[in-house]
Amino acid sequence: MPTVNPISATSELPHPQSTPEGWMRTSHRSVAIASVMLVLAYSLVGCASLPEGSKRDPRDHIERFNRSIYKFNTALDHALLRPVARGYVKVTPRPVRTGVANFFSNLGYTKTIGNDIFQGQFRDFGSDIGRFVVNTTIGIGGVFDPASGWGLDKHDRDFGQTLGKWGLPTGTYLMLPLLGPSDVRDAFGLIPDRFMSIEGQITDPVIQASLTVTDKVNSRASLLPFDHVIDSAYDPYALLRNFWFQRRAHKVHGDSGTDDKMPGLDDHKLPDDDESPGPDESKHGDMPRQSPE
Repeated sequence: MPTVNPISATSELPHPQSTPEGWMRTSHRSVAIASVMLVLAYSLVGCASLPEGSKRDPRDHIERFNRSIYKFNTALDHALLRPVARGYVKVTPRPVRTGVANFFSNLGYTKTIGNDIFQGQFRDFGSDIGRFVVNTTIGIGGVFDPASGWGLDKHDRDFGQTLGKWGLPTGTYLMLPLLGPSDVRDAFGLIPDRFMSIEGQITDPVIQASLTVTDKVNSRASLLPFDHVIDSAYDPYALLRNFWFQRRAHKVHGDSGTDDKMPGLDDHKLPDDDESPGPDESKHGDMPRQSPE
């Protein structure tokens, strides 16, 4: 009578995430989360209104809905993300925060390399491959950035920008749950960008969630100095919408190869990130682009 080795049989079982059933479960979880976000957002549509005296922007065809998403994002930021980001800045030394930022920048750099090809930037393509290899190896997984000191400039390209260079218009403005400002073109571009990133190839849900949360906190912490710009605005939603379109137009039609921040915001004097405003000094949040009205 043949015998079966239970150890070898178990060891040959595929990873749950690599099977069709695993992918289906992951997909169902993503759809469920997205559905909850949309339900919460739709519940806020009725209370979203334009400030007195403001006019509708022709680039924003679903402004009431977008403002409701904006309020939802801001409420979440006030309750969770901004306090965590402030605590992270307070207890984490600047060199450590710089290393974390470098790590995530390097982790997502394959997205820029892929879009170098789509945009015909072959010289930058070679330079960016060299930058990625140098920082991944000598820079210890991207924690350090020796490539910049060697003249390998950092670039920032995405598929939404690529579509714009191909002539595709932005479409209407969108405020995405948790993600913030976007438009139809750039929201679509998030999908191929995800596939081109290293994070998009990670199937372990624990590792993926850990990376996502850490990256989100790191990104929010880097934007804390911009909060005061939003605080002084009469209509923060409109201000951020204008900044969004200005920045995207700059990336598509301007000198958009190098990494840059939002044009206009950079002209403001920013406080040192170790001196970020305390809980009672700022009224707005979810990344400066997610502040309430």
